[in-house]
Amino acid sequence: MVNDTDVIPDDAWLAVPDIMEVTGASLPTVKTWIQERELVGVRRGPHRALMVPAAFVTPEGPLKHLRGTITVLTDSGMDDGEIIEWLHRADDSLAGGSAIGSLRTGNKTEVRRRAQETAW
Repeated sequence: MVNDTDVIPDDAWLAVPDIMEVTGASLPTVKTWIQERELVGVRRGPHRALMVPAAFVTPEGPLKHLRGTITVLTDSGMDDGEIIEWLHRADDSLAGGSAIGSLRTGNKTEVRRRAQETAW
């Protein structure tokens, strides 16, 4: 499970209203992204609000290629917290220094290959 600031600093999380502000999307659209697993998050803070890592969101919406990677990791048995942690885990052998960094630079192939390996 994601241990808050161990993996992602406090200022690198977005609540649903923050996602709406970054993307300009409506509440129903953001809820759909979460329900359809284009974005995943965990409940954090004193009010247990659903929070999504900021690295998962661009001004255009969910990060391209994130949904497929989430699907592969879910199919391997990971829960949302484990997915977030796996994507943010430091890995200097990947462009961007982590799986999410690599996806943000447009390199999905190696990330998906490694995600598929976790299923074995």
